[in-house]
Amino acid sequence: MMDHQSHPEEPLQSSKSDSTEALVTVQEAVSCHADGSDGKHVRKSHHSQEMKSNLVSRLNRVEGQIRGIKGLIEKDTYCDDVLTQIAAAQSALNSVGKLLLEGHMKSCIVERIQAGEHEVVDELLVTMRKLMK
Repeated sequence: MMDHQSHPEEPLQSSKSDSTEALVTVQEAVSCHADGSDGKHVRKSHHSQEMKSNLVSRLNRVEGQIRGIKGLIEKDTYCDDVLTQIAAAQSALNSVGKLLLEGHMKSCIVERIQAGEHEVVDELLVTMRKLMK
């Protein structure tokens, strides 16, 4: 788990160990279904506490990058420098999306296909189109 804070003015760097740690955590996922209080089937997140902490940590860094970008604009920083930071923030957010998508595919999608819910493939395609915009 990474604990260091990145500076908003610097691109977010992710190491292979973070990715490997997240991938191992994805494989520890449990069922993506739970019964709601009214007895209806409710879809819930399936992430371990370690995965949640990893994702929240990454999102906190993205949030810091966004605040940093806002500060750069307020200080009239050279446009190319601001655009570089925007690209870094987008890349970091895409990384979070990739981890979530991988976990979703390895657990919820597989589980639902095995249960005969083949319509989940269409749901996944819609989600992937949104991510690829």
